[in-house]
Amino acid sequence: MNGRHGRHRAALPALAGLVTLGALLSGCGIRATEVPTDFGPAPSRVRCSLGEPEGAGQGERGLPVQVFLVCGPSLVAVDRAVRVADGATDARRVLVAQGLMDELTREPTTPEREAGYTTRVRPGTTVTGPRAGDPEDTLRLSVPPAELSATALAQIVCTFSDSAAAEGDGSVILGGPDDATPRRYRCTDDVRARPAAGKPPSTDATGS
Repeated sequence: MNGRHGRHRAALPALAGLVTLGALLSGCGIRATEVPTDFGPAPSRVRCSLGEPEGAGQGERGLPVQVFLVCGPSLVAVDRAVRVADGATDARRVLVAQGLMDELTREPTTPEREAGYTTRVRPGTTVTGPRAGDPEDTLRLSVPPAELSATALAQIVCTFSDSAAAEGDGSVILGGPDDATPRRYRCTDDVRARPAAGKPPSTDATGS
């Protein structure tokens, strides 16, 4: 009997110590029996944010340019570079415009896609210079501007209007392959913020 009671008395301090430890852990907000939890995957890339300039021409010699891609409801400028041969001013302007168009029509890079960037400009779209009777800064597209979606046209207008392909005044004169009179389109804050809301504002280029 005494042996059994002695063993019980010896066990009491150890048991009391375990109870006390459990209480202390609980008081600190930690459960003694808690197992590690899965906190899920690491946060994804911030939307519409790129750590480094992306795109064709990176690491290569070329003319630094910016093209406007779609991210969320807005247009966002992305750094690119285009390779343009030396030549007469008019010919060079068209080559720059075609280089910009090539950047707009190609698939965004993997980091750009992960950050939410897309493009609405059709692959294969080409650019030529003015016809006889056009204003000298006219750029004619292989697709009539009127047939482009509002977002695609906004991408083209905003990309061209602030580049060596235009006068740099926030506007660009565009025509199509048809006989329609070219129009002067403007890239405004509203166009950049809500490109899908409507076509960029424009006026008859022959009277602008």
